[in-house]
Amino acid sequence: MSEIARIILDGIEYELPVFEGTEGEKAIDISSLRAKSGYITLDSGYKNTGSTKSSITFLDGEKGILHYRGYPIEQLAEKASFLEVSYLLIYGELPNVEQLEWFTKSITMHTLVHEDMRRFFEAFPTGAHPMGILSSMISSLSTFYPESQNPNRPYKDIEKTIHRLIAKMPTLAAQAFKNSQGHPINYPNNKLSYTSNFLHMMYALPSNDYEVDPVVEDALNKLLILHADHEQNCSASTVRIVGSSQANLYSSVSAGIAALWGPLHGGANQEVIEMLETIKADGGGLQKWVDKAKDKTDSFRLMGFGHRVYKNFDPRAKIIKKAADDVLVKLGVDDPVLDIAKQLEEVALKDPYFIERGLYPNVDFYSGIIYRALGIPTDMFTVMFAIGRLPGWIAQWKEMIEAGDPIGRPRQIYTGATARDYVELKNR
Repeated sequence: MSEIARIILDGIEYELPVFEGTEGEKAIDISSLRAKSGYITLDSGYKNTGSTKSSITFLDGEKGILHYRGYPIEQLAEKASFLEVSYLLIYGELPNVEQLEWFTKSITMHTLVHEDMRRFFEAFPTGAHPMGILSSMISSLSTFYPESQNPNRPYKDIEKTIHRLIAKMPTLAAQAFKNSQGHPINYPNNKLSYTSNFLHMMYALPSNDYEVDPVVEDALNKLLILHADHEQNCSASTVRIVGSSQANLYSSVSAGIAALWGPLHGGANQEVIEMLETIKADGGGLQKWVDKAKDKTDSFRLMGFGHRVYKNFDPRAKIIKKAADDVLVKLGVDDPVLDIAKQLEEVALKDPYFIERGLYPNVDFYSGIIYRALGIPTDMFTVMFAIGRLPGWIAQWKEMIEAGDPIGRPRQIYTGATARDYVELKNR
């Protein structure tokens, strides 16, 4: 007999089925509770509520485990390319040689964006945040491809939309960067790999022949893989709930970018660098700030340490730490802010206070270091995150569409005024 949960409300007992996932996670299915009893559950922030069944990503925060479609993140980051992982997330299996060649070729065919979009960039004010620009530009793609707005179009057309989006995301991100720098844009060079092409569009200038450093390319490939998906986080849930209304993929992902923009989600690595710059401006003395972080009465918090999901070491941080070290050595960057970061890392890895509380450097700490070393402005950090997260968002949207999930519609507990009569203005 399958396991059931029992709940007693107003003296009446209700039986609710228990669902178990393939990794042993258990959930009480309350989908019929309101219809049977009139009650709903209250879970602010949905921290204990499963909004869907998903076969894409599994994570166990207590054990520090992260798997994409069953594959450990450590193996994928070490051995796979970002496009391989993108294929895995979207299609469910790792590609064979022919499938990867087909996928890569299809992506390569769609890297250019319509020239009319350049006028959009020119219309944004000087200093506009790249995430606002990127969200707007991604949403506007639906106007260039109006067929994407048909929720009942054939699968081949949906697939083309998916490939277009993966192809054009780095092009638009690089153009947003170039526009912010006042530099001429670089068109895609489709002879290069996905990551090399992005670096080319970011850094090549008419006056030089930009060659992609293999160490930098490898580090960026790892970063994109580590960011590719992270279960039902804020932005993934946003993509799913917007997509549940049958909004097109471009608009759904645009909403995900907006959710990622928030400092509590994708902006953490930017806050890491801003914290390090604050420490530098204060004279660079580290102990003062470590003591402030330990003081419960002090509002200061070390950004980039610990994680709301991982209660142990963030498995992604172990991988990217080496890549960060390799980049710093290869580029020979002389930056006091990055020197402070290395000192702070050393303190956190040895100090019992941090160790006992699981406050290890996380992926945001090391990604911020790498982006800083590459000369990427802090307001572009979240854009880099969005490029990596894109295949995860697409996979979540595609899974939701194929499962026929209903439109998202959370309930609420009303706490406002009870029914009252309108009083005419002259009597108020």
